[in-house]
Amino acid sequence: MARPGFSPDDHTFMDHALRLGRRGLGLTWPNPSVGCVLVRNGAIVGRGLTQPGGRPHGETTAIAHAGAAARGSTAYVTLEPCSHYGRTAPCSDALARAGIVRVVCAIGDPDPRVRGRGFTMLRAYGIGVDVGLGEEEAGLDHRGHFTRVRLGRPFVQLKMALSADGFVAASGGARTAITGPRANDRVHLMRAMADAIMVGIGTVLADDPMLTCRLPGMEHRSPVRVVVDSRLRLPLASRLVATARDVPTWVLGTVGAPPDAERALRAAGCEVMLVRRLDDGTLDLGAALRLIGVRGITRVLAEGGPRLAAGLIGSGLADEIVLARSPDPLGTGVPAFSAPLPDRYRLAATEPAGRDIIETYRQET
Repeated sequence: MARPGFSPDDHTFMDHALRLGRRGLGLTWPNPSVGCVLVRNGAIVGRGLTQPGGRPHGETTAIAHAGAAARGSTAYVTLEPCSHYGRTAPCSDALARAGIVRVVCAIGDPDPRVRGRGFTMLRAYGIGVDVGLGEEEAGLDHRGHFTRVRLGRPFVQLKMALSADGFVAASGGARTAITGPRANDRVHLMRAMADAIMVGIGTVLADDPMLTCRLPGMEHRSPVRVVVDSRLRLPLASRLVATARDVPTWVLGTVGAPPDAERALRAAGCEVMLVRRLDDGTLDLGAALRLIGVRGITRVLAEGGPRLAAGLIGSGLADEIVLARSPDPLGTGVPAFSAPLPDRYRLAATEPAGRDIIETYRQET
């Protein structure tokens, strides 16, 4: 639906910028993945997105791509250009120096270092600024950055595969193929777009997973692997530990966990982080997420079993729940949930994936 005040061309070019920005999801932490398109006389003269590791930003990448053709152009950018000096000069300043005459921005940045100052700086340079085109889409794309800024922790997307009768595994917890190839590919794309993938130690002990992205050509986009393991029971012979020097592997334990296990995991290439234990003996998931948020993680895909899911949902830490539902029943097995989803989770999207259905629930804030 067209937004009043913006032309059809504005919508087309902002859509292009949003698509560019999504390409970097999972690669740019601790910074957001920003897409930018420069347009002059109705033609695109520069494209850019935030580069892996968070630098350079999308605006400066687009300016470099355009070269001298940037002068006199309009910039379509998915997040408010930064206004503070860090390792590089502000993007607002770079846009002005490049001769940009208008900036169309999807959404403001709540980061206290920016928060409207980018727009103020642009207008002070005499650049026209229009805000709000593509705001809803940009809000979803940048929710990892927004959650980390506002709550001090990453955005958490919980994914579970369910049989038609609500089970996640066969009786006894044996590994079970529930969904088909299309749904599985969708999950691996979610992995590629996450900064980190999180599982509980129960999943590791049952399945010995690799937790990597296995889409052809996207293996390098495997996220940081995070294991919630309060007592540091992660086997040294597991595939996660064996490949810890190739794919970053973080183990979240609790203060008081066996020091010998901690030393052994560190020696094998894992990074071990300890947080407090709650009164019921479980690991403080909120503290754990804040800890990895400090490390720069903005988007977590949680693929753990029912115990981790219950912990995240019960504590309000699961911001989005993605359920891949199979049409086939198991008859008996391990139930996904011990109770219905809380009312604060509302169905936001449904999409087919072969014979399976993928449902997305978002937590109301």
